[in-house]
Amino acid sequence: MHHDQPCPPSSAAAVDHLDLRGETVGIVAGWGRYPVMVAEAVRRHGGRTAILEVRGHADADLRALADIHGTVGLAQLGGAIAFFCRHGVRRVTMAGKVHKVKLFARGAWRHHLPDWMALKIFWPHFISRRRDNRDDSLLGLIAATFDAAGVRICPATDFAPELLAIPGTLAGRPLSATEMADVAFGWRLAKELGAHDIGQTVVVRNRAPIALEAIEGTDECIRRAGRLCPSGGLVVVKVAKPQQDLRFDMPTVGIGTLESLAAAGARVLAIEAEKTILVDGDRLFGFAGERGITIASFPNGAFCGSSRIARAA
Repeated sequence: MHHDQPCPPSSAAAVDHLDLRGETVGIVAGWGRYPVMVAEAVRRHGGRTAILEVRGHADADLRALADIHGTVGLAQLGGAIAFFCRHGVRRVTMAGKVHKVKLFARGAWRHHLPDWMALKIFWPHFISRRRDNRDDSLLGLIAATFDAAGVRICPATDFAPELLAIPGTLAGRPLSATEMADVAFGWRLAKELGAHDIGQTVVVRNRAPIALEAIEGTDECIRRAGRLCPSGGLVVVKVAKPQQDLRFDMPTVGIGTLESLAAAGARVLAIEAEKTILVDGDRLFGFAGERGITIASFPNGAFCGSSRIARAA
């Protein structure tokens, strides 16, 4: 497949028609089960995998799924591009979490030292400070640099559309009127939070915000809400950002997320249909049923209207 051919749209309806035979798909793999699920899907659809692990993050199971394997530091952009070009890869996806808080630990950059290309590209962001360090800015720059080298970054769901959440109540009982009001309030709040490229998750109770996600990530945000509101009854809302680039940072729910909900005493997880990845779906739904957690998936626009939080109250 030529690199100038557009990536197909991500859609669960495309599962039966997805044929990756003859293509080697690149995967930049971060933490968690998500990269494993994507690699399994690529192979299931007939493709080969060139897996480039982010050092210190990737799951040990990935090596067995790699036809071609390598490791890279988080800031070694030139090395990553060279790896994929060397192996004839024309489409690459990024899957898995990068623990940003680890990057602020003492000595962390010894394992992720930038190469020359990264220094040149990121100089205005990290050294001269002329530009911001928001995820959208940095990831867009990475995509443009890959594209200039003839390697296109695509959404992981182009290769694993079966992982997308469909609309409906996916696990548990129907929501009560009170819970539905909390979801509507939290949805609008999460969209505003995402519009500022801060986080994707909020935790609410009785239409009051308990915790908002920032650099700590979804799981810690949920657990913090549990500490702040130990009586439980929490509603967790996780959505795509209004300006979400589906190539990067698509909302992802795994068993760890549900374990955090259970630990915090939360009973509802509301997610955005067709824009949320479900990792190990059968296991998720089984766990939710055992713990009395409802997983409800709503389409984009389900809570349309003004995004101003004052109106949501």
